[in-house]
Amino acid sequence: MPNADPKISPKPVIRQLDETAINRIAAGEVVERPASAVKELIENAIDAGARRIDVAIADGGKTLIRVTDDGCGIAPDELPLALSRHATSKIDGSDLLNINTFGFRGEALPSLGAVGRLTITSRMHKFDAAQITVAGGKMDPIRPAALTSGTVVELRNLFYATPARLKFMRSDRAETQAISDVVKRLAMAEPFISVTLRDVTSGGEGRVTFRADAETGDLFDALYGRLARVLGAEFAENSLRIDTEREAIHLTGYAALPTYSRGAAVAQFFFVNGRPVRDKQLHGALRAAYSDFLSRDRHPAVCLFIDCDPQHVDVNVHPAKAEVRFREPGVVRGLIVSGLRHALADAGHRASTTVADATLGAMRAAPTGARVYQMDRPSAQAIQTAYDAQAPGFQETAAVFARMEEPAEENSNSPLGAARAQVHENYVIAQTADGIVIVDAHAAHERLVYEKLKRQMSENGVAAQALLIPEIVELSDGDCARILAHTADLQRFGLGIEPFGGGAIAIRETPAILGQVNATAMIRDILDELDDLGETQSLQDRIEAILSRVACHGSVRTGRRLRGDEMNALLREMEATPHSGQCNHGRPTYVELKLSDIERLFGRT
Repeated sequence: MPNADPKISPKPVIRQLDETAINRIAAGEVVERPASAVKELIENAIDAGARRIDVAIADGGKTLIRVTDDGCGIAPDELPLALSRHATSKIDGSDLLNINTFGFRGEALPSLGAVGRLTITSRMHKFDAAQITVAGGKMDPIRPAALTSGTVVELRNLFYATPARLKFMRSDRAETQAISDVVKRLAMAEPFISVTLRDVTSGGEGRVTFRADAETGDLFDALYGRLARVLGAEFAENSLRIDTEREAIHLTGYAALPTYSRGAAVAQFFFVNGRPVRDKQLHGALRAAYSDFLSRDRHPAVCLFIDCDPQHVDVNVHPAKAEVRFREPGVVRGLIVSGLRHALADAGHRASTTVADATLGAMRAAPTGARVYQMDRPSAQAIQTAYDAQAPGFQETAAVFARMEEPAEENSNSPLGAARAQVHENYVIAQTADGIVIVDAHAAHERLVYEKLKRQMSENGVAAQALLIPEIVELSDGDCARILAHTADLQRFGLGIEPFGGGAIAIRETPAILGQVNATAMIRDILDELDDLGETQSLQDRIEAILSRVACHGSVRTGRRLRGDEMNALLREMEATPHSGQCNHGRPTYVELKLSDIERLFGRT
């Protein structure tokens, strides 16, 4: 109940909190869950120069987290200092922008010791091994220990000193999955380090749930091998190598083809100077790069590394260091968009191999029992002899099989082969040198027409339609200044705006291709885009959506029969047009089946 007499109030007393309370408060920011503790300990091991890291957990990390590494170790007399707040070997405190390590605050170990039972056993070269324990913020004396080299950090009963935090922990399975995600993300960042995760809930050595041995070769080869191990061979096989640079910012990594997309943004990994980050602007740039190839319910899969001078990025934004702030975010966004789009363009008509795998998975050959003999593949001469011998029996159907001429030799050796038939008035079947290709003629032609319309738009610009009466939009002063700062960019897409005094703007032109539009709503959408990404894409997306719709209506319609030369012309144009491996919605335009796959369907292997 409030005090009845407002004139009488207790005098507030300012107190200095003790060290234990301060560490527990800090732990609430740094250590949100067991996965946060694992992240901090692995990062410490990497900073110590470890080449092998072993992580053991029990009960989702709630009862045990043990991280063993072969790094440089800690000297015995420095162990108590390592458990003190803001004590670190990573920086000297003179420059908080020039940070080249994962850790630098010196908060992780004292925070863990404040909320759990922490034991550190370490041995530095030319020193004896030593051990120190801290429980609930109370530190025990240093004592001798047995250890060959490196460091073992063991954390038991996390949050036992703050029981209220335990109530917010999720199930053991959920916490284990979160730890696995953290370990895999850090393993991707360091392909030359061996990483092992084991669950020792049942006791003993436990069960290895993840293992990634150190890769060899150059950086790209090592990263390719590590991604194949962490994200799967399918991602590695269907991804494009990214290597581009702009204004001393280097973008590397791998990005998957649009046809290898996911139903959620669960396979998008960003690293800034080797540090895993989750940044809204980076994800927005990724969405913009793929906006022309994927529908809104599909998400690309990427693993991208951004390397720049530490002075150009601030990692001291969030206690968990999961967020960063770039000095020039526009340059980073532009580098991601242009780098990915160039890589996708260089991929040409390529589609992901998972399309063929899904097709083969849908085909199930009937069981044939035990195989009695194996037929060898006949030679071309034997095939012709067999056709000649059986010709009289096929007189009635000869006209059907003769509708397509024999493909020219140069077409058969083309990537998409030579057209042999059209079925169901839409699907073109082509023969390649080592298999067949099935093309969705409507989807393929839709993409070809769409790319042609985009080229015309880029060459001639977007035609603007002048409004008979300008539309006045009232905005706040801040919104007005933001939208007017992009006047030149908006003009390129046919949207003409100018200040109208106060917080208002006048819309004098709109893109002609959009027809009659609600200009006020469009301006609001553009402002929302600016708030979200710092750059507008919504108007361009609207225009390209119209171009896509026009392309759909102007492409080959399902039900139309194509002549042989038309089908071959379609295949050749697909080979010459970037992005023709997927339609405007990210679906594949063709499926390629190798002859060996077809023979396996019929048990001929």
